[in-house]
Order: sequence, then structure tokens, then C-alpha cells
Amino acid sequence: MHRILLIDDDAQLGGPLAAYFARFDMQLVCALRPGAGLELIRQGGLDAAILDVMLPEMDGFALCRLIRKESDIPVIMLTARGEVMDRVVGLELGADDYVPKPFEPRELVARVQTVLRRRVAPPAAITPPDTARLVFDGLVLDPVTRTVQRQGELLELTSTEFDLLHLLAREAGRVFSRDDILSRLRGHEAELYTRAVDIVVSRLRKKLEPLDCIKTLRNAGYSLALGRRPA
Repeated sequence: MHRILLIDDDAQLGGPLAAYFARFDMQLVCALRPGAGLELIRQGGLDAAILDVMLPEMDGFALCRLIRKESDIPVIMLTARGEVMDRVVGLELGADDYVPKPFEPRELVARVQTVLRRRVAPPAAITPPDTARLVFDGLVLDPVTRTVQRQGELLELTSTEFDLLHLLAREAGRVFSRDDILSRLRGHEAELYTRAVDIVVSRLRKKLEPLDCIKTLRNAGYSLALGRRPA
């Protein structure tokens, strides 16, 4: 039986939700405070964690950041806000899924089942990191230092922005679907964050201006359209 941790300060939520999860052969363990939840994760024996964003002591984003420093346990975030940018923040912090409140218990169970299936999927073949410097007309990427220069100017990119740009640059001209991008960046299939990809691309485009190098192919995805030069 899978053991799932719920960290939510709503004391009325855990009982009914635990009873519902039991119908799907999952044991729901509840913690009302982040500190108690972290201790349970450190003890081991859990298969996934569900975090509320609005928590005492610290918010769910800070909690997710702490969990990711210690564990690769799948994390699903709950929030009443439902903002797209919250999804982007969750993605960058390492959350595996995102469910806005109010939610249907069956939907939450389905999301948990999905991350559990990813967990047991056979790992992809490990390939050595690509450390080659990528030089284009007006753009230089250095994977070793994780730096990007636009027309000679050093850009400040988030980790996700750099990874996305590096992915597109390694195979410039190739069209990557949103699912392709999420799979490469997160290391597994992820159905939910397709809108988050659009937001990250939008931010990246603004930082790359005046270069107009990330092209959108309607209903297909994104590609990098720049002329490659010898490194």
C-alpha cells in the first residue's frame, strides 16, 4: 500500500480525504504543520507528498524548496489561489504537479496515481552532460558556467530559463512540443505544466530582446531560429 503525506493546516480535511484514499489502496498520513511534515519525510517510508501553499510557519513554496534539498519524493501542491505564476514557481522549485482548491478528491487521487506511475517507470538511459559552448548570431551559451550572452551582454536567467534555452539551442531549428520540453526539463512526463512552459518562454523572449529567436509553431511547439557559428 502506498503511503501519501498530506501537509495541510485544515484539520477537517485529513480524515475524509484519508477515507477516500483508502478506497484506492493508499494510506494518507496527515501533518498540520510543515515541521511535522518534514520530520515524517525524513523518517522515510512515504511515496509522495501533497503540500498546501498556505501554511503556518512557512508557505508551501518554501517547504517544497526544503524538501527538494533532502528528498526526491514526488510533490503535489495545493492552493486556493490558482494563479498561473504560482504554477511556474512550483515548477522551478521542483514540484511534480499542481492542483488548485477547491478540488474533487477523485482528481487528487488521479494526480497522485500519475506521479506514482512516473516514480516506478524505468529510468531513461543516462547520457553524459553536454558541455559544448553554443555560439549563434548574437547569442552565446556556456553550459559549464551556465551563462548566456546576448550581443555581448551577460543575461540574468533563472535555472529553468537557462535549461529551456539550452534545450532549444542544442538542436536549433527542431520544434519541441510543450510535453517534450517538460519531459526534458523535469526528467519525466508532466501533463499539467503546459501553460507554465508558455509563461517561461514569454519571460525568456523578453530577456533575449532585441533578438527574435524563439519561434512559436501553432499547435506544435517552440524552436530556436538562429544561425549557428563555430564555437
